[in-house]
Amino acid sequence: MTTKHTHASHGADRNPAIMLAATQLNIVTIIDVAGAVRTDTLENNAALLDNSGSSTGKGTSDLRTYCQQGQALNWLVYCMDQQKRPDGTWPPFARISNIVFLHDDGTARSNQLCINLKVYGGPDAMRSPWTPVYYYWAGMLRPDLEPGIYKYRLIIECSTEDPDKKKYFELDGPSLEVVAMEQANAA
Repeated sequence: MTTKHTHASHGADRNPAIMLAATQLNIVTIIDVAGAVRTDTLENNAALLDNSGSSTGKGTSDLRTYCQQGQALNWLVYCMDQQKRPDGTWPPFARISNIVFLHDDGTARSNQLCINLKVYGGPDAMRSPWTPVYYYWAGMLRPDLEPGIYKYRLIIECSTEDPDKKKYFELDGPSLEVVAMEQANAA
């Protein structure tokens, strides 16, 4: 019998910084949809978190996600009110409509920062208390991306009590702090 050894089977002797290269980062935007629709703003109605240990601004709209070249990033939305109402209807929900990377002056970058940045999962066609909605954006940072800070804008689409009406909001505070793989592995 031949035993095949992999890095995964030797997890105890691995450097945690090296493991970062294989870790997907989840960037979660928590939205009070009712508050955003009522006040017509995401200010005080949105906060971002991620699972990177070195990020700053967690719990604010100015999250700076610490990540490395070639890392997979997932952008998700969590709506504060997700429970089915007593009358059988669902509350309004939010989703990311687009992610736009920005220059320092706020204009859109034309160069590609992520490989295959797109929507994954299906739309919220049928809500269920037992089935989560898998609708998120994901992409892999280019392995040759110059280390630095990259601001981005989330375009958030919120449904309203009127099923034919949607509201769109822009969230310009978040950014990515991209480090070189060698720098992350040396940490």
